[in-house]
Amino acid sequence: MSQIASRFARVESYRRACDLVTGLMSDLPNKNCWTIAEHVGHQSPDGLQNLLFRASWDTDGVRDDLRGYVVAGLGDDEAMLVVDETGDVKKGTCTVGVQRQYTGTAGRVENAQVAVYLTYTTTAGHAFIDRELYLPKSWTEGAERLAAAGVPDDVEFATKPELARQMIARALDAGVKAQWAGGDEVYGAHPGLRKELEERGVSYVLAVACDHHVTTGIGKQRADKITQRLPKRAWQRHSAGHGAKGPRMYD
Repeated sequence: MSQIASRFARVESYRRACDLVTGLMSDLPNKNCWTIAEHVGHQSPDGLQNLLFRASWDTDGVRDDLRGYVVAGLGDDEAMLVVDETGDVKKGTCTVGVQRQYTGTAGRVENAQVAVYLTYTTTAGHAFIDRELYLPKSWTEGAERLAAAGVPDDVEFATKPELARQMIARALDAGVKAQWAGGDEVYGAHPGLRKELEERGVSYVLAVACDHHVTTGIGKQRADKITQRLPKRAWQRHSAGHGAKGPRMYD
């Protein structure tokens, strides 16, 4: 936490940030400003809520400091940059970016706020190094709504893959060494992201839909038709780790 102290305009905000991180790293079953405030000894959640809502601190600067901290601790020239989104189910319509949309957190369409995250992954471990809030067009097309929520004037609509492209480019431009990038079908279907990685010489494994067309020596072919022609010996079965129903096996 001492590495990010200079990013805060007031020492009170910095101390509250330390308390917030302490609470987030605790074993509390439910984590919000109320439970964290009680855990760290505050009389009310007002200080933590003020930190998140009104206090002046350089959030992007903290992001850059965190990225440097993670890369220094897990650094590996063969690292992977992994992108994915997650959502927080919300009530009401005032939370920035909230609307009815699919969120993997609930596994269905819910009233939720969704963000895209970038993870730095090596054999030593993994950690988040960047984030971008996804703002649907229902938000970016409403200037008054954006202003009321305190969204900067220069923020425009961007798809989730475009947000991922921006974060990966930001990490690489900052000198992060990465040999691979990975993501699911949402990101594999975006040609701009694939082009960015190819131009930077970063290999990638990005999922695509079965009807995605791939350019081959005999013209464009559907991905599922190409894989159907591969012999059984071309496949290997591996686990992507344990899930709620046991090992997650993939060919």
